[in-house]
Amino acid sequence: MTEENNREQNEQRPAAALPATRQLLAAARAELGRVIAGQSAAIDEVLVAVLAQGHALLEGVPGIAKTLIVKSVGRLLGLGFNRVQATPDLMPADILGTAIFKPGADEFTFHPGPVFTDLLLVDEINRMTPRTQAALLECMEERQVTSDGVRRPLPAWFTVFATQNPIDFEGTYPLPEAQLDRFLLKIKIGYPSADEERLMLERHRHAAGANLLDAVKIHPLDAALLAAARSEVRAIRVERDLDGYILDLVRRTREWPMLSLGASPRAAICLLRVAQVFAAFEDRDYLIPDDVKRAAPPTLRHRILLNPEAELEGFDADRVLAEIVAAVPVPRQ
Repeated sequence: MTEENNREQNEQRPAAALPATRQLLAAARAELGRVIAGQSAAIDEVLVAVLAQGHALLEGVPGIAKTLIVKSVGRLLGLGFNRVQATPDLMPADILGTAIFKPGADEFTFHPGPVFTDLLLVDEINRMTPRTQAALLECMEERQVTSDGVRRPLPAWFTVFATQNPIDFEGTYPLPEAQLDRFLLKIKIGYPSADEERLMLERHRHAAGANLLDAVKIHPLDAALLAAARSEVRAIRVERDLDGYILDLVRRTREWPMLSLGASPRAAICLLRVAQVFAAFEDRDYLIPDDVKRAAPPTLRHRILLNPEAELEGFDADRVLAEIVAAVPVPRQ
């Protein structure tokens, strides 16, 4: 009887340790599921970026709800939200802001751009020219904008969600490695299943011509709940052996024969943060190797570069990462 009681207490302990994360995850999945048909894996990874306080890049062909997912998250969080539609003629000042001469005052006044917000959606980021893409580097890394020698801090909740079309589409400019490395995650979004597409049609038909996102009326989450969940994620326990496991995975990418560019030291930090969130998703207040394995593809796929021979043989980043994960010994618990 004592063993049975102990087992029940152990099963309840992880759930009791992460109440805010559990509540946020359940509410977010329910609210976003009312708007988006399917795409559950992509929704979870978007929530990972929110809880880990990192930026996310969503890649997929046009028309598969990339923008809708991000807009829905903006409504869900109840934070400041701005959207930038990327085009080839977009200039850095269109995003960052610019100084405008004020008549009568004989001085210039800075007018902030859309980047001064909590949640910034950059739609089709790879349609911007490299010059405009580079304008986001300081914002994403330092969470500030430097204009005319003056540093202007961005809001504490500032997060970039960018969508992009596959790079082989016409009219796109591939993001440079330095820009990609600042994204915590690269989220791949594919086509929905037949049942999910049918559900999508039903929802839009019942929206009676109104915008689906407006018709559903997502209920915003309490900002205090998000802050509490983020604190819980940061407190996820990580044993020293798992630190070594994360470093082994990242360092192995730098010597893997199929790769011409491996993951950076920043990648190890990002891998740890993402793995902590996945542990929280499982109602655990400690990290295990499976969390790291689950975090590896979205965290590392945009930080490695395949050599031409590997591409000719039909390999992609996820396949190479799967081989690396399989080759690195898992620490014993």
